[in-house]
Amino acid sequence: MSQQVLIVQRAGDLKWASAAYRVVTAREYIEQAESFRSKTRVINLHPSYEYMGYGYYCSLLAEARQHRVIPSVRNILELSQKRMYRPYLAELDELLQKKFHRLAEPPEGGFTLYIFFGIADDPTYQQLAHRIFELFRFPILRVQVRRRDTLRLHAIQPVSIENLSQEQDAFFGWALARFTRTTWQDPKVKTAARYSVAILHDPRETLPPSDQRTLQKFVRAGEALNLDVALIQKKDLPRLLEFDALFIRETTAMNHHTYRFAQRAQREGMVVIDDPVSILRCTNKVYLAELLRLNKIPTPRSEVVSRRRLGELSHQLRFPMVLKIPDSSFSRGVFKVETLGELNTIAEKLFHESDLILAQEFMYTPFDWRVGVLNGEPLFVCQYHMARKHWQIINHKSDRERYGKFLTLPVAEAPAEMVDTAVRAARLIGGGLYGVDLKQTEEGVFVIEVNDNPNIDTGVEDQILKDELFARIMREFLRRLEQRSG
Repeated sequence: MSQQVLIVQRAGDLKWASAAYRVVTAREYIEQAESFRSKTRVINLHPSYEYMGYGYYCSLLAEARQHRVIPSVRNILELSQKRMYRPYLAELDELLQKKFHRLAEPPEGGFTLYIFFGIADDPTYQQLAHRIFELFRFPILRVQVRRRDTLRLHAIQPVSIENLSQEQDAFFGWALARFTRTTWQDPKVKTAARYSVAILHDPRETLPPSDQRTLQKFVRAGEALNLDVALIQKKDLPRLLEFDALFIRETTAMNHHTYRFAQRAQREGMVVIDDPVSILRCTNKVYLAELLRLNKIPTPRSEVVSRRRLGELSHQLRFPMVLKIPDSSFSRGVFKVETLGELNTIAEKLFHESDLILAQEFMYTPFDWRVGVLNGEPLFVCQYHMARKHWQIINHKSDRERYGKFLTLPVAEAPAEMVDTAVRAARLIGGGLYGVDLKQTEEGVFVIEVNDNPNIDTGVEDQILKDELFARIMREFLRRLEQRSG
């Protein structure tokens, strides 16, 4: 039968005597090895787990003696610095955010949660407490949660029994009695990840390429492939080289930190999507229009216009026409003009931002096609319908009903000419992940633009493939990483 041992600093530290366990000091446990059975369960309650201190050595010796101990040395080291447990925060934040959206009155500012042997002092967050205890088996943990736009886990710290309030004392005694009566389950241990992938995102972005829920799906898809996936932000550029690959899920631009991230990642030999060449080729619509024209990819009739040649435009294209600032995204910086007066007024504003603008023939269709292309192969096909009473799929001026409806189709069921045209256009850009926007009219299929950072959101682009969509993208990272290593 297993013996249960509780380790304390001083003999009088434990207020909860029980015949179910033996209480010893750290010195006794370290020095009297022969007095403990081989089948021993150890709860290390020493007030300090500092590296190479008494508490640390108690757990270290317990493992050497093949005693089952909490906390383990691995857990002690993982909670010693936030950077050590950072890889787990994305998963724990997801649990918090799910709870946040279900609460009738989410907490203001944040809160502190105490966990006693996996039991939360606030049952609202029991699921979170259970998962944290699976990851970090400490008798008592203090979890600090902060709220900005949503709830996010700020810190996880072990707590000494010496620092408990009277109310917490009673809760701890009950949790201890419950825990010592249970069968101990081994924690779920992950095998060491083969490679690490950083996902660059901006949680404050109004129209991100992927929302937070979707980012977590990428994280889980990567972890299923034994990839260590972490979410990073602009401030994390100094630690970029900690990773093997970079996945940009933030709206890209040339004069922007996303391009600097891509440049540095490529320069250091990392696998990167979007690579800097793709960003260059896609984000500037003047460059893209010329590239498509030279390679005979059908597009709406287009004219690159300078201020000097603006007067000729009304003779080259019919009204209505579309004016675009070269460096824009999500339909922003795109204007429909129906008269010469509108043309001159809007063009004048755009010339303040760019010496060249793009004018295109206006093609009305009730929806735009989007073909997702990964490494030169079609990945998904969507129809994005125009926003209500608007000529674009996003109405930036509306507070309600900003988006039109959408329909996702299996690639095999989409028009073959349209998919083929999209793939040919994407391959001109490179071998990354692209979203090719097209219009289909009686005259044929026309490419509107190629996006280097296409929208991928839960419930839209993944409607057909479900989680396989995220898995395919993360498998492409793994393939490239293995190819690079090989």
